[in-house]
Amino acid sequence: MSYVDEVYQMVVEKNPAQPEFHQAVKEVLESLRVVIEANEEAYKKDALLERLVTPERQLLFRVPWVDDKGQVQVNNAFRVQFNSAIGPYKGGLRLHPSVNLGIIKFLGFEQIFKNSLTGLPIGGGKGGSDFDPKGKSDREVMAFCQSFMTELNKYIGADTDVPAGDIGTGAREIGYMYGQYKRIRGVYEGVLTGKGLSYGGSLARTEATGYGLLYLTEEMLKCNGHDIKGKIVVISGSGNVAIYATQKAQQLGAKVVTVSDSTGWVYDPEGIDVALLKEVKEVKRARLTEYAAARPSAQYHEGRGVWSIKCDVALPCATQNELLIDDAKALVANGCLAVAEGANMPTTIEATEYLQANGVLFAPGKAANAGGVATSALEMSQNSERLSWTFEEVDSKLRNIMINIFHNLDDAAKKYGMEGNYVAGANIAGFLKVADAMTAQGIV
Repeated sequence: MSYVDEVYQMVVEKNPAQPEFHQAVKEVLESLRVVIEANEEAYKKDALLERLVTPERQLLFRVPWVDDKGQVQVNNAFRVQFNSAIGPYKGGLRLHPSVNLGIIKFLGFEQIFKNSLTGLPIGGGKGGSDFDPKGKSDREVMAFCQSFMTELNKYIGADTDVPAGDIGTGAREIGYMYGQYKRIRGVYEGVLTGKGLSYGGSLARTEATGYGLLYLTEEMLKCNGHDIKGKIVVISGSGNVAIYATQKAQQLGAKVVTVSDSTGWVYDPEGIDVALLKEVKEVKRARLTEYAAARPSAQYHEGRGVWSIKCDVALPCATQNELLIDDAKALVANGCLAVAEGANMPTTIEATEYLQANGVLFAPGKAANAGGVATSALEMSQNSERLSWTFEEVDSKLRNIMINIFHNLDDAAKKYGMEGNYVAGANIAGFLKVADAMTAQGIV
């Protein structure tokens, strides 16, 4: 049995009932096989892969809080500090009922390579809770966030671990968490990113993941002889990433015709109205039925169906494993040129392989959605320097980072004889930097 297969088998045995984590590890190790087998003896002697797939620290704790009826509620919370070889742990805090240890480990593992690809000095981590902010009052959200941070503050710091927002964790939640951290620790430092602009946040952070996704997609298309201008784009999701991906795609001259949420999706052949979408989702926090009701050209459909619409570019921006093999077949049949992942691991392994086998350009999330964490690292830099950069400065740095990420993964794929396989290229480029740092620092 090869070293790669041994390590994957170990992961499955030692981490039962964590299918998302198994999937993430398998996808990475398979695409690294050519690199690992070329250095197998040295890597095996140092147990490099075993150390890579085992978090440096896993924190599990309870979060008790009091709801508006005076009832005490208890949630489970997690922080997985996966790898600090190239910098302090960096990764978001997800607040969603689906959160469990396996999902946090899959996200933290992906974050190692994503953060490495940015070229910035940040390691991999992730956290969150099965708390659901939807339907909760501001006071209830504050009560949860303060209790959550009362425990989490012991393990984080500006040079140790710098969490950020994620699904369910927006500016409101980050604000409450930051206030509690400052209150307990008595220090004003850049310990969280995604902060409000009045207390150390960065311009362009809100837009960063969606904008970055389009900068990389545009470069990928350009390097393969296509212009994004005039292309029809389908997008899933209607949160932060989807909204700003839609906005940037339309600024670049493409037409976005779909968005979705947890109950249904909208097809708008005239192009999604970003201002209306923001009003419905960011202001009213309502369902997409309200978008369709206010927009005569829009058709609302229950359930799934975004990937059935004929398009040139598909951008999954909702959640993990949302683009399945049948969706991939529909995209190929409809002549889709490119898929770039705005969410983390939204495409199943079978769907990814089918898209690649049928000549669809495929940019994995660890590269395509790295704009968010890249801009979080830029926020850390501004906090360290006690400076605030303009929107244009941050956006320009973000664009350059995303273009560089594409060329790094493109070059890595070519170097190892897998030209056009951007999944392998992203994993290899991210891995080599981390592996070099881990080797240099000894057995730790």
